[in-house]
Amino acid sequence: MTDKQKENKNVSVFSRSEISLESDPLEEIFALNLGDFISEHLISDELVQKISKKNVDKHESLKKQLKELISIYSIDNTLRILGFSSKEDYVIYNAIAKTIRQMLEIDACHVFLSKENAMGLNTTKNDLLLVGSSLNFKDDIYEAEIGYKFDDKSYVSQAYKNNKAIEIKDSVKDENFKAILLLSEDKVKYYLAVPMYNNMQKVGVIVVENYTGKILSSEFKELLTVTARLFATSMSLEKLTEETDKLINQEDVTISQLQNNRAELTALIGDLSSEQQWFVENLAKAVDAKSSFKNNYSHEVADLAKEISTKLGLNEKTKDLIYYAALLRNIGKITLPEELFNKKEKLSQEDWDKLQNHPNVGVSILMSINFLSEVVPYITYHKERWDGKGEPEGLKGQSIPLGSRIIGLADAYSALTSQRAYRNAMTKEKALEIIQSESGIKWDPELVKVLFELKQ
Repeated sequence: MTDKQKENKNVSVFSRSEISLESDPLEEIFALNLGDFISEHLISDELVQKISKKNVDKHESLKKQLKELISIYSIDNTLRILGFSSKEDYVIYNAIAKTIRQMLEIDACHVFLSKENAMGLNTTKNDLLLVGSSLNFKDDIYEAEIGYKFDDKSYVSQAYKNNKAIEIKDSVKDENFKAILLLSEDKVKYYLAVPMYNNMQKVGVIVVENYTGKILSSEFKELLTVTARLFATSMSLEKLTEETDKLINQEDVTISQLQNNRAELTALIGDLSSEQQWFVENLAKAVDAKSSFKNNYSHEVADLAKEISTKLGLNEKTKDLIYYAALLRNIGKITLPEELFNKKEKLSQEDWDKLQNHPNVGVSILMSINFLSEVVPYITYHKERWDGKGEPEGLKGQSIPLGSRIIGLADAYSALTSQRAYRNAMTKEKALEIIQSESGIKWDPELVKVLFELKQ
């Protein structure tokens, strides 16, 4: 036995070479706790050297993988809500709160973050800090240092600690509700605090309030829940990508550390992808809930659009974008009064203008949500016509984005075969007959052929 072997007699060769090669059979044996069955003297120094060489390659391979993950899943695909260093940066939270207020048709929305996530505002003694509000303040809201301690009895603190939403349907009669006058909470009758958390960390709490006592619908509660979780996961991913970027530049970083970060990073990306889809689907349900359409109407349009896309042989990413765009094509409706969609009498010109312009409102919302920005063109132009007489730009033929053409056709077919307040649902045959008569006028003739193949 050589001096080197004597020196390492009581140290596993696995530890000496720090093996972390998924393809290395020795690592598989070790992972199964069978390492003790291998005698150290059967492993030569030459083998150890070869493994060590692979170990160096593995370091570089893992670093490259992590760099690619950070690059491909850049922060442009998430919500940029960390890394602020000054109070001026936090205006984004005011915009977020106002967007939530607009989406849910509530009177006020406030966003609280834990101190560790509120960089630049963490000089206060509070543990949960107000970072954004839909209210318009004359003065700097951060000077007031509005917030809560973890151990107080506030509903914000309880929601944060227990990872559970708290809903108060009559705060006037609730003796535990402590109104913050600077937030006009003396007017509040309905109150809902929803925690922002995921599997990795707690982030904060979103609060929505109504002064009339109007209760949030189940569709809007679900939308708020997924919005809160989406923010938490985005923040976790953003924080982890920053930590990973620093880690891969450390000279003494171990393979184990790199692998752990890769596992956490890929898991978070998977979680965020799922939550993005959950967000889109719940946003679509909230839109349908406001209109006179049946609740699954948007999903029917999206499913048909995806069928057409699949028949055309489009790639997976494009199919997903078209599916999301179809779900959200009427997103502007979520910013318009519910009563507008349930009117029995004739709509006024002002009402018609609001309805006709709704895609523009929806596009504005989507543009503020980075990961959905790619669906914007499909939504913007889904009311264009093949003959160039559509809206908003009067685009003609192939100049209309393919996704928009697909969504427009899917929407038309679904509308014709759906029940409406002013008419019964048409049969499949009648709907196809009408669409055929409009082929080359409203609709792309090639897409009409595909629809017939799917529905006949």
